[in-house]
Amino acid sequence: MDQRDTHTNQLHSPSRERQRGVVAGLVYVFEQVMPDPFVLSIGLTVVVIALAFIFAPRATVPVILTSWYGGTFAILGFALQMILILATGYAIAEAPIVQRGLRALAAGVQTPARAALLVFPIVGVAAWLNWGLGLIVGALLSREIARRVKVDFAWLVAGSYSAWSVCNSGLSSSIALSQASHGNALNLVEKATGQVIPLSQTVFAPFVFIPTVLVVVVMTAIFIKMHPRPEHVVAFSASTTEDAASGTQAADADPHARGAAPNSFAARAERSMIGTLILLVLGIGYLGMTWHTKGFELDINTTILIFLLVGLALQRTPIAYADAIRRAARQTGSMLLQYPVYGGIMGIMTGTGLAASIAKTFVAIATPVTLPVLSYLSSLIITLLIPSAGGHWAVQGPFVLPAALSLHASVPRTAMGVAVAENVSNMLQPFWAVPVVAIAGIRIQRVMGYTAVTFVVSLVIYGVALWLIP
Repeated sequence: MDQRDTHTNQLHSPSRERQRGVVAGLVYVFEQVMPDPFVLSIGLTVVVIALAFIFAPRATVPVILTSWYGGTFAILGFALQMILILATGYAIAEAPIVQRGLRALAAGVQTPARAALLVFPIVGVAAWLNWGLGLIVGALLSREIARRVKVDFAWLVAGSYSAWSVCNSGLSSSIALSQASHGNALNLVEKATGQVIPLSQTVFAPFVFIPTVLVVVVMTAIFIKMHPRPEHVVAFSASTTEDAASGTQAADADPHARGAAPNSFAARAERSMIGTLILLVLGIGYLGMTWHTKGFELDINTTILIFLLVGLALQRTPIAYADAIRRAARQTGSMLLQYPVYGGIMGIMTGTGLAASIAKTFVAIATPVTLPVLSYLSSLIITLLIPSAGGHWAVQGPFVLPAALSLHASVPRTAMGVAVAENVSNMLQPFWAVPVVAIAGIRIQRVMGYTAVTFVVSLVIYGVALWLIP
């Protein structure tokens, strides 16, 4: 075994010396108890099936099998969108000008405290603007900092993921955006009342905006305190698979390796910017036309398109961009496995009525004052099993919104109770952490040990805000 293998084993070894304290204990427990996310998703499927048989009104074997099958394949479009978010973001980050920018940001970082002070606000703002951008920025900035400063890498990645958690309170919140969009299929408020809820009553409302800022500020301070002592730091080390990949990068970019002579038509076409310009004209033209007629808005597809166009412009030639995407594709294997399994879980939750039963249980004991908080608490549970805000809202919204209208409770507060619970539960749900750890190149178990603390802190902050802030 060479030195690189030794470094990699040190990074991932569960037998290294344990630190003292609550956080170190959480990290150790997650390493020893939490299996690979794919295995975990299978276990969650079994749990959901058992709960459906116990509590759901339509839990028969045929319904469960049909719902599982339908959900598994219904999510494939979304899974491809997630993979493209990762791949196109990765291609942007590989562009020389972006690499220089990341190095410039990381250059002033000399201590773990400064690392946290840099990562949390940058990733928090990026995630608030757009959740896909926040995922990519967090993972890649963490890697660049870790290459320069001796910090615990799992701690740093967990910090970036914690900062990202505020995305469902931001401008790309699918629940807030759908309720503000006339004619949106998920605008359940408009279907029930004929009105839309502007972002001023959701994303920019004090009961959402204040706790969102507080989570970023408070968790920055807590993460600074949580950094392991120097003797327990497990620093970043490039894995042997990355080294092997770097050896193939030159082959990917070398026309000789593909059998094309340097001056052949194939090689010249690959190096020409004409192909890049064609796609840029098409993409920019579409965005300009759409935003001019319908107003500016971002969704998953436009985010992917923007990432694609930016990456093409930065990489300049079609072959450079294609090579970058090929390298990014090596990171997507775990996503291809997990997302269909979670789609099956969502299908079972919806088809058997299990999610509706959970929501109805909380709504049945609600008052006008407590409904937003109970909506929040039920959302915490549902998010662990349906970790997609849009799909989650389609399940829970039809029950909490009629309750809000009949009780004369705050509709925006009730809806955002569902949304901000996504922020909290994502800190225990590995679904969204998959692309982060894939880019960062680290096992998810150590990361989740730290984000469990974020779960507890943000749970309290958002809950109190929903209860007390006007």
